[in-house]
Formats: sequence, structure tokens, C-alpha cells
Amino acid sequence: MHFEIKNKMEIIFEKEYLKELYYNGITRDKQHLYQPHIVKRYVRAVNILDSVVKVMDLQRYRSLRYEKLSGDKDGLESIRVNDQYRIEFKTSAKGEITICNIIELSNHYK
Repeated sequence: MHFEIKNKMEIIFEKEYLKELYYNGITRDKQHLYQPHIVKRYVRAVNILDSVVKVMDLQRYRSLRYEKLSGDKDGLESIRVNDQYRIEFKTSAKGEITICNIIELSNHYK
């Protein structure tokens, strides 16, 4: 038997507060304070990003509402943390690996 091993996406955090939220559940950056339930949903969404092989696999997770953004955010993609917050990211290919650069955890309505 021959099994093909697929590489997961490589996750990069563009801003330190995004990395701290993911690994520590809290950030030292006072401008980016979030309720614990938002942080928990953020970590869950990043874990899903980390688990997929390619971006289009995100469409299986309807609650994330994956979309390509347009207008002033053209070139970015997003998944929803909840109805109010989304993770904005940019993907690029590096050989067999897709790089997912997480840019922002934003309030969709601000």
C-alpha cells in the first residue's frame, strides 16, 4: 500500500498579540483585551487552520464562514470566531506547504 502524506498549513502570526493569545490565552498588549470566550473561540479557529491541508478545506467548517475579502481588504481571507469577530489572514504557497499568515483578530462591525 502507498499512503500519501499531506502537509498541514504552516501558521505564522504577524503580530505578537495574536501569538500570545493563541499560546497563553492572554496578551500583554492592553489594546487587545478580549473576553475569555472570544479567546477560546480564537484558539479553536486557529487550531482548525492548523489542521487543514489547504485553504479550501475550511469550507467544510460552515461555522467559520470562510471567505475571500474584497475592497480595502482585497487579498485577505477570513474565518469567523463568532458573529462579531473574525480572523483575517493571507495565504501563500511554498512548494507543498501553504503558509497562513494571521494578520488580525478584528471586530467585524468596527
